[in-house]
Amino acid sequence: MQIFIDSANLDEIEKWMEMGIADGVTTNPSIMLKDGVHDIEKGAKAIARLIHPLPLSVEVTTDDLDGMLNQARQLARWADNIVIKVPQTTSQGLPCFGIMHKLDGEGIKVNATVALSIGQVFIAAKAGATYISIFAGRITDEGGDASEIIGNAVGWLERWEYKSKIIVGSIRSVGDVIQAALAGAHIITIPPQFISKMVDHRNTRATVVQFLNDAQTAEAGMQKGKK
Repeated sequence: MQIFIDSANLDEIEKWMEMGIADGVTTNPSIMLKDGVHDIEKGAKAIARLIHPLPLSVEVTTDDLDGMLNQARQLARWADNIVIKVPQTTSQGLPCFGIMHKLDGEGIKVNATVALSIGQVFIAAKAGATYISIFAGRITDEGGDASEIIGNAVGWLERWEYKSKIIVGSIRSVGDVIQAALAGAHIITIPPQFISKMVDHRNTRATVVQFLNDAQTAEAGMQKGKK
C-alpha cells in the first residue's frame, strides 16, 4: 500500500518525504486555497519539483468537456510527473470518461476522481484511468459502506488485470485510514494532520519516558559502582 499526501503545503509534504512516508501528492482547488496557494500553476510546479519523480495529481477547473480536455493537456505540460484529475461527471451529470480515454491515448496519466460507486470504478477503469479516487468520507456521509466498495473495487481490478489503482480519499479521521487499508486500498491519500495522529500515542510517549528514566538510573548505578 502507498501513501499520498493530500496537501499543497510544501513544508508538510517535504517533512513526510524525508521520512520515506510519501509516495506521491494529491491536490485540488479547495486544498490549494486552504493551504494559501492562489496561483495554481506556480503552486503545482513547486510541488512537482519537490517530489519529482513521484506523482502529483492536479485537478481541472472547468466544467466544460472541450475546455476540460484542453486544460488537461496544458496542465500535463507543467511537469512530467503531473497526473490529471478528471471528475467522473460534470456538474450537470455529463460523463467525463471520453476525456479520460483521450488523455490516456496521448500518454497523459489520469486520476478519475470523485468516485462514489463501484459502477463508476468499472467505467473509469475501462476508460483507461491510471488512478481512480474513491471518496470514502462522502460515501459514509450518505450511509454507504466505503470499505465494501473499496474491497470490491480492488478485487475486480486485480481479477481482470486492469492497470488502474484505487486511491482512497476524503479522509475524515484516522479510523478512515485504517478501514481503507484493511479493505485493501492500493493507495490512501491522507491530510498531514491525520498522519501525525497515526504516529503519536500517549502511551508510546509514556513508555519512552520510562525507558529513559530507567536507563539514567542504571547508568547512575554503574557510575557509582566504579567509584
